[in-house]
Amino acid sequence: MKRWPMYTELQSLKNLGFSKRQVAEKLQVDFRTVSKYWDMDPDSFEKTIMNRRRQRDLSLYEGVILDWLRQYPGMTASQVLDWLKEHYSVAVSERTTRRFVEQLRKQHDLPKNTAKVRHYLAMEDPPMGRQMQVDLGVVHVKDARTISYRKLYCVACVLSHSRYKWGEWFTGPLTSSQLVAALEECFEYLGGMPAELVFDQDRLIAVDENYGDIIYTKEFEQFRQRMNFSVYLCRAADPPSKGRVEAVVKYFKNHYARHRKFMELDLWNDDFLAWLHRTGNAKLHGTTKKIPAEVFLQEKLFLKPVPCTRKMLTPIVTRQIHKDNTVFYKGCRYTLPLGTFKPGRQVQLVEENGILKIFDVIDPVLLAEHPVSLERGRLVRNNNHARDYSDTLDVIQKRLLEHMQDLEGAELFLQHIRQLKGRYVRDQFKLIERLLKESTISALQKALSYCITNSLFSATELADACRFFEGVRQREIQELEQNPKVTLLPSVKTQKRPLSEYAELAKGGETP
Repeated sequence: MKRWPMYTELQSLKNLGFSKRQVAEKLQVDFRTVSKYWDMDPDSFEKTIMNRRRQRDLSLYEGVILDWLRQYPGMTASQVLDWLKEHYSVAVSERTTRRFVEQLRKQHDLPKNTAKVRHYLAMEDPPMGRQMQVDLGVVHVKDARTISYRKLYCVACVLSHSRYKWGEWFTGPLTSSQLVAALEECFEYLGGMPAELVFDQDRLIAVDENYGDIIYTKEFEQFRQRMNFSVYLCRAADPPSKGRVEAVVKYFKNHYARHRKFMELDLWNDDFLAWLHRTGNAKLHGTTKKIPAEVFLQEKLFLKPVPCTRKMLTPIVTRQIHKDNTVFYKGCRYTLPLGTFKPGRQVQLVEENGILKIFDVIDPVLLAEHPVSLERGRLVRNNNHARDYSDTLDVIQKRLLEHMQDLEGAELFLQHIRQLKGRYVRDQFKLIERLLKESTISALQKALSYCITNSLFSATELADACRFFEGVRQREIQELEQNPKVTLLPSVKTQKRPLSEYAELAKGGETP
């Protein structure tokens, strides 16, 4: 019962002597509604109802709102309300506007789209034996013994030309040593190795891109040098750059592991290799329209021979996270990102070349890294830096040349970095910009001359050289402070006179 019928019936019952509670029960409305209209006269009631209808009616502005939504698909309801107030002085609630905008989006098929569309370019397959892509996957399968689900971890490999696949499964999160051992088994299974391997930025592979001079984990660096293959490390959060192996991981999960019961790991891996031989590499590939096993017979001839392999095992150091998001290591506290702490959560610690890396034990990701402190009892913090993509490389290079115009050889140095560092040029330029703010001109000039003379065209080499020459300068300043009587005179170039002037002096003439 709404509006006038409800109001007239309410007033009739009131005149008959019914109480508010009795009127609410008879009309089946809320007691507060009865109280609101109990003493209201008809004129006031009509005014209230008409104002409410006027406030809730946005149909007069439907065309305007539709034009806004079509022109700006990501427009929010709150912004629509603000524009209505600005241009038409509309007085409605935000909730009413939100409902009306949602209704218009459904009626006219206007989905809200705020994400930028990324455009992709199809790439030709690399030559035979050139590239193999590697990725890790996780799947939940039913354990036949415990009748519950458990996690299995997979290493998936695929040759980019033939699409020939290989993989191995594990019952726990992988370590760098296990990944290296799996790749060795893959090379043995293939009967050779490709020239290049493509990886994600996983903590099992690399610690830091380091502006293009990638720092690998100890185990993987030893393996890479021993096997002598090149590595292409994908950008962070960019899975499409290795789409072939991403599709293979999904293929392993959905076509082999799904609905299959787990008994024991050896039996699972044996069945998996049989499935690869029977189905995974024997079916016609949807993109190449060729059978991977048949193409692999030709690609196998282009694989490099595999050097002798050896297993590398390293002890695993774990620590429990404290409630202040720190871990203890050799008498010092090292911080972790805020919110990392969970009761009972542990992390894995790896110390390499004076750097402490902290990894999650369950989910293999790098949480933080710190320089190892030699002073006991210190709290060591970590600062994360974000990269800026707003400027193009040409603009950054031009800005650097303007700041380095007083430095001899600056243009040559930047041009070589642009040619040699490829996709790490931006990182190299950002490091040089920071060096210009932190270092003196004299140290920069000496470091730049040293790098050019020794063909060290890298921003990290320039930074190391700057630190060296700055240290030399600081030592000279300390020597002057300790020996105030000693002064360092600037080098003076002596003017050379021609011999004819000395001959005139001998004759008694005057010199100019």
